Amino acid sequence: MYNSARLGILASGSGSNMAAIADSIAKRQLEAEIALVIYNNPNAYVKQRCIDRGIPHILLDHRHFSSRELLDEKISHTLQEHKVDLVVMAGWMRIVTSVLIDRFPQKILNIHPSLLPSFPGHKAVEQALEYGVKITGCTVHVVTLEVDRGPILAQKAVPVLPDDNVASLHQRIQLAEHEIYPPTIGQYLKT
Repeated sequence: MYNSARLGILASGSGSNMAAIADSIAKRQLEAEIALVIYNNPNAYVKQRCIDRGIPHILLDHRHFSSRELLDEKISHTLQEHKVDLVVMAGWMRIVTSVLIDRFPQKILNIHPSLLPSFPGHKAVEQALEYGVKITGCTVHVVTLEVDRGPILAQKAVPVLPDDNVASLHQRIQLAEHEIYPPTIGQYLKT
């Protein structure tokens, strides 16, 4: 294995972005390694994706912590134990606090399913459809305390089709996410 950055991935769901990152690493398109995946939902499919790829993973169920800060303290400690260089939120459905951000200043990235600054926060795809936009997409940004407001690193537009529903549009946005997230991580690691 070549000397590369160690990524700590935070995921809550299916892990499709984690898989795209892992595939990019396997193809040597991204010079990094996944040191650890932390997931917060016991039934998240990301766990199976990690098992299939031999990627270290750990469950930190947010329901077992009395505050966001205590969860972020445990996440921070776990990431530091695994000597993580960059934290990559890949479908992490939790708002992070200053506890995590201060431990990894300017070292946490997120991908969001809209063209920020439009439709930040929860249910961005639903918001785009309700508003009636003709183009939406995804954004990679640096995580700050203000949700989905950190510096934008990359964006990819996705057209909204006349017969789109939440599922069909979300699926096309996810494909765009898989295209831009790994190379953006690679570029950010060079800065």
